[in-house]
Amino acid sequence: MQHHVSLRNLNTFGLESQAQSFEEVKSVEELTEILKNPDLKNTPKFILGGGSNILLTRDVDALVIKISIGGIEKVKEDDEHIWLHAGAGEKWHDFVMYCVEHGYAGIENLSLIPGTIGAAPMQNIGAYGVEIKDVVETVEAIFYDSAETRVFSKEECNFGYRESVFKHELKGKCIITGVTFRLNKKPVYHVEYGDIQKTLQEAGIESLSIKAVSDAVIKIRKSKLPDPAEIGNAGSFFKNPEIPEEQFNKLKTDYPALPGYPVSPGFIKVPAGWLIEQAGWKGFRDGSIGVHTRQALVLVNYGGGSGEEIKLLSQKIQKSVEEKFGISLIAEVNFI
Repeated sequence: MQHHVSLRNLNTFGLESQAQSFEEVKSVEELTEILKNPDLKNTPKFILGGGSNILLTRDVDALVIKISIGGIEKVKEDDEHIWLHAGAGEKWHDFVMYCVEHGYAGIENLSLIPGTIGAAPMQNIGAYGVEIKDVVETVEAIFYDSAETRVFSKEECNFGYRESVFKHELKGKCIITGVTFRLNKKPVYHVEYGDIQKTLQEAGIESLSIKAVSDAVIKIRKSKLPDPAEIGNAGSFFKNPEIPEEQFNKLKTDYPALPGYPVSPGFIKVPAGWLIEQAGWKGFRDGSIGVHTRQALVLVNYGGGSGEEIKLLSQKIQKSVEEKFGISLIAEVNFI
């Protein structure tokens, strides 16, 4: 076990934060050993995956456990589907690429999303008309108190928009160690979202394939989102709000260009990035932090910024959007 370890290179914002103590685990057995250690029973613990969805505003006065449980293996298959199990420490994009290369369909629209397998069901990650709940079969997790493993069915995960049981009822109670996915051997393409269709046409793609869709998504994401290796960020900072249709129609009168997408009876999803841009924040910079020049939904650390500064900026953005549109933005990033 290491002590007073810098987490700067373990979070995509590139923020400096010291872990009181630190341990990397590469197997469920290693994790179980830590949880069963009587000397660590009362030690606060913080689970770290890819560090792509956290905002470190302070030092972490806890035992930081870095989950590096790897491995991808076939569980079973039939004529239409294949079931793959992946360790929680596998990088999400690497897993997507593995599936694309082997012709397993269902997650190609989720290409280039940062983070790990373990964080994916927690957030119910999604993009371009696809969410992870569409392909999850089961989620394995180990409980802090008992060190016992439980397998959660898709239904038990209580997936919602960027939500799951692991973010609410089970928050701080268990650690995801692996996920089993059911993927398709016969692709069902989702190309009607965003600029996928346009990008495919520009690339001269006449016959669809999951690789073509993945390549299009990667190209779009690279054109809109900064690479964390170059500019510190956590991707989309806020959730896209879902508002009552009546409220949307009233706003549409004042703002005819306001985009909206029906998500459930009586509710419309509005792009948070559009709201932030209209409130004048796109490209804003204050010293080492700011709002990205190409995508207002992304808050950035240009180098040397602090988590507290980014937190305060996010609160200013929330306040201005609330005042202008009467819409409350909720952070997708977890504040630590």
